[in-house]
Amino acid sequence: MTETTFDFRKTRFLTSSPDLMHLPPDQGVEIAFAGRSNSGKSSALNAICDQQGLAKTSRTPGRTRLINLFQVAPSCCLVDLPGYGYAAVSESMKREWQKSLSAYLQKRKALRGIVVTMDIRHPLKDHDRLIIDWSIAANLPALILLTKADKLGVNARREAAREVRDLLSEFGGSFTIIPFSALRKIGIAETRTVLTSWFTTLNPED
Repeated sequence: MTETTFDFRKTRFLTSSPDLMHLPPDQGVEIAFAGRSNSGKSSALNAICDQQGLAKTSRTPGRTRLINLFQVAPSCCLVDLPGYGYAAVSESMKREWQKSLSAYLQKRKALRGIVVTMDIRHPLKDHDRLIIDWSIAANLPALILLTKADKLGVNARREAAREVRDLLSEFGGSFTIIPFSALRKIGIAETRTVLTSWFTTLNPED
């Protein structure tokens, strides 16, 4: 795995699945993107891979309704999970999304790290905290992307990141926090560095 080089621009769509049973074999390294439906999760993934239409985005929150896998390199995938929180769909549909998301997080052995996207102006909502709690319990590293960072000035971004870091100290885990903007290309290089490190060091077969 350490000999693999990662060109995120060559990432390609692999498959979509409504549930755990229809995913590819549970092997290799997968890094999952999780976040509220309006947090810019799919836009962040597209920006990291420098491909505008890789992960489907929409002006209507809640468009990610399947577990979507994108191959960065052999045995290395990024995973776009169904968004949680707000979505203009039925309660039964929301329950189905949450069921597939929970099953993936709890049972997928290839999952080796998680990226949590949060609007920098509204971080650490209840579902975000649940995901972070879970990552600590599962002993998985978590990268916090504070999205839509272009909405704040440089000093305000730093202050927001500091406040999130202080709040996360109560969880007892170790987190990487990056202010991020898909629109202004803020934080992309730093995020790629973290993901590359995870892909090269978190292979369960090493």
